[in-house]
Amino acid sequence: MESCFFFRRIYQTVSFCLLFNLGAEEKEMDLRQKREDLVVGESWAICYSGFRSGQHPDRGEGAKNPSDAEMLQDLKILSKDGFRLIRLYDCRENSAAILKLIKTHKLPIRVLLGAWLSAEVNNPKCPWKPQPFTPEELSSQKVGNEKEVERLIKLANQYPKVVAAVAVGNEALVEWNDHMVPVSSVMNYVRKVKSEIEQPVTVADNYDWWARFGKALAKEVDFVSVHIYPVWEGKMIDEGMSFGVANMEAVRKALPDARLAITEAGWATVASEFGKRASEKAQARYYREMKTWAAKHNITTFFFEAFDEDWKGDPNDPLGAEKHWGIYGIDRKPKLGME
Repeated sequence: MESCFFFRRIYQTVSFCLLFNLGAEEKEMDLRQKREDLVVGESWAICYSGFRSGQHPDRGEGAKNPSDAEMLQDLKILSKDGFRLIRLYDCRENSAAILKLIKTHKLPIRVLLGAWLSAEVNNPKCPWKPQPFTPEELSSQKVGNEKEVERLIKLANQYPKVVAAVAVGNEALVEWNDHMVPVSSVMNYVRKVKSEIEQPVTVADNYDWWARFGKALAKEVDFVSVHIYPVWEGKMIDEGMSFGVANMEAVRKALPDARLAITEAGWATVASEFGKRASEKAQARYYREMKTWAAKHNITTFFFEAFDEDWKGDPNDPLGAEKHWGIYGIDRKPKLGME
């Protein structure tokens, strides 16, 4: 899936431009929220996955997971550099281990814990046209989603002082995804989770979906989690911030009463897909500008991501963007933006 992001972003850009007429000059909206709208008081946060070279999640032949010692090293790096809030994407063994490590070692880190939802329906609009799931596979994946939601509830209740909030699904609704879940199903999961835990509940998805279709779901969640990626949509770093702000304005126009957070925003440092638009210098600038903007507007923003992950994307393209979003390299050394 990761190697096909270029096509989905082009598709998304066309949709956004047609819907919101980016060429029109409009007065910038006031997107500032109250301090209490921040997630546990943090305006700046980071997305984290601990897979190193030679490691990967289960891709059909089993997972090769990082050790507890490796993940503890990562957490200490992030804590030392001032990160007090991280995002995890699923409730599998790695995430459970991370929560335990934070508690055991009394690390000053809170977690936005995710439940990963797999496809419950086929999506013929997916631009890269994956092999359709069989009815049996879809049924099995729905059962798997129900189990994942149960794990989310269990971990949130087991670690109430570590888990700050939970996200039910990640880009499972947007039009171009390959793991589509009907919004009605997502709503049912959200209602179940809200009835069984104390923490705030959200759903993480692309800004375009929230702006066009998100009104009903926004009423179910405690805050709306938005993804923005100007570099995927052909933007140079000089227009990265302004385009991202326009994305958020589109969501605010559609959802005027929603509490907003950004759960993914980043800039790749190397990318065969982006050419010279990807660089450590560009990432450092985007990181700095986004951090300042998030603090000013009281919008919790998770930068994507902590460490490079070379298992992602096309295995035959070591320069593929999906491998190079980290603000630290896969060797755990800081890039320009963190030096």
